[in-house]
Amino acid sequence: MFTGMTLLWLRLVLRPFDLLLHLVGPHYRTYLWFFSTAPAEPIAWLGSLRAIRAAERASRRVPAYRSFLQRANSTAQDTAALRLPETSKQNYVSAYPPDERCVNGNLTMVDTAIDESSGSTGTPYNWIRSMKERHASHLFVSHFARYCYGDEPWITINAFSMGAWATGVNMGMALQRNSLVKNTGPDLLKIFSTLEFFGTGHRYLICGYPPFLKRVIDCAREQHFPLDKYRLMGLLGGEGNSEGLRDYLSQAFDPVYSGYGATDVEIGVAGETAISLAIRRAARSNDELKTALFGHDSRLPMVFQYNPLMHHIETSETGELIFTITRLNLLQPRIRYNVHDAGGVATLAEMERKAKGVGVDLRSLTAASRQPLMPLPFLWIYGRKDSTVSVMGANIYPEDLEQCLYDSPGLATVTNSFCLGLVETSGGAERPLFSFEVRGRIDNALQRRFEAEIVERLRTLNADFREAYREDAEAITPLIRLWQVGEGPFSQDSTHIKQTRLLRAEHSAGHCHVETPGAKFGPQSLTSPTRGQR
Repeated sequence: MFTGMTLLWLRLVLRPFDLLLHLVGPHYRTYLWFFSTAPAEPIAWLGSLRAIRAAERASRRVPAYRSFLQRANSTAQDTAALRLPETSKQNYVSAYPPDERCVNGNLTMVDTAIDESSGSTGTPYNWIRSMKERHASHLFVSHFARYCYGDEPWITINAFSMGAWATGVNMGMALQRNSLVKNTGPDLLKIFSTLEFFGTGHRYLICGYPPFLKRVIDCAREQHFPLDKYRLMGLLGGEGNSEGLRDYLSQAFDPVYSGYGATDVEIGVAGETAISLAIRRAARSNDELKTALFGHDSRLPMVFQYNPLMHHIETSETGELIFTITRLNLLQPRIRYNVHDAGGVATLAEMERKAKGVGVDLRSLTAASRQPLMPLPFLWIYGRKDSTVSVMGANIYPEDLEQCLYDSPGLATVTNSFCLGLVETSGGAERPLFSFEVRGRIDNALQRRFEAEIVERLRTLNADFREAYREDAEAITPLIRLWQVGEGPFSQDSTHIKQTRLLRAEHSAGHCHVETPGAKFGPQSLTSPTRGQR
């Protein structure tokens, strides 16, 4: 543990600053002024000290974390330098009971809420949060929304799914701070009736998954609802979106921003801003800039800014992001937690220097923006590195498809291999793509059998997929393609020890993309509302 002098020094440095944050944080104007004017380097230094303090406190007061460090033979010097072992759902959350992961080993029964996330097999993970820690994340979301959408009043239509999942209820509570909120959930009829009831004289912010906002546009067109008469803004979350989809959404929504969070960590970790969005859109058409800023990965990441005083974010040696929540009001502290999102972090100065090296002035990209530039660090996200395909919040794993196959012996008999990915439709949205390498004849009857049985088995197996299918079957129903042995995405398997399971990403926003020339979507045409974050 720390020495008494070290702890005393930390407290002397951080206590006055904690008081300042307590006074500044709740007030948008002072919050904006503070982060617009405060030098980035001292803020980053204070953020790292807050992370060290959070780690030291967890090592003393959280039984599971104390045991975790003892097993790893971590020392006080490791804590002081924040060179602690990574925690994750696998090695920490699943390894210790929930009460032992709480401060003082106690589940607090009052002023406490539970958010739920779900694995691919439907096994739920419950995340216990105090009202104080939820209050802090609500403040960030509220400030972010006002920063992005301005001071003119608006009505929020919260189309994320309600219930135990992190985003829905929390998003509604957060945006009540600066707007009139109606929590419709992903119900298209309620959204259209709300717009009709309050009329065209207001601004509206519709929050939801990227595919759902696309569905709002498509259904309005099908039902001849006059969406063009309304002033609509879009707030996306729960998964990445391509710039092609943003272009599509911009037919009806202006502006369209996205937020980043993870149920494992918390909502409101980071948000798109005018400059982060401008950087991403510039990198979309400038490979030299994309490489300079984000490296040689072929994917175009989502780009956000974050508050380094709330979240200390590092990048692991394998390119995964590691989060430490620096506040002390967490019931279950997250110290160097790896959610297995691939990405990176950089300061504004670092981004400007790299962009300048390829002849791009980042500040000029937003010269006409009304947003004051905040020199907050940048966070970019490619997606999960755990072989997950995620659509509308439903995580689909290779293990899911394998189980589906072996639950259908007739399909397993003719299947040699399989892989999964995402395919981008003409409108910029993404759908799951399941490819199967089959032996023998491929005909319409076999195609229909795969489409029917795989989808039905997946609905039974995967709780997230089942809920998404209930709310919008059209958007979540996979495109299923059958290939002869050694063709298409399986052409390289003969030279590999392991078979291909996840198709390599070739486009922006999404875990995978595969070119499918001439591919046609199957006969599925079911429609229903979509869902919010799981």
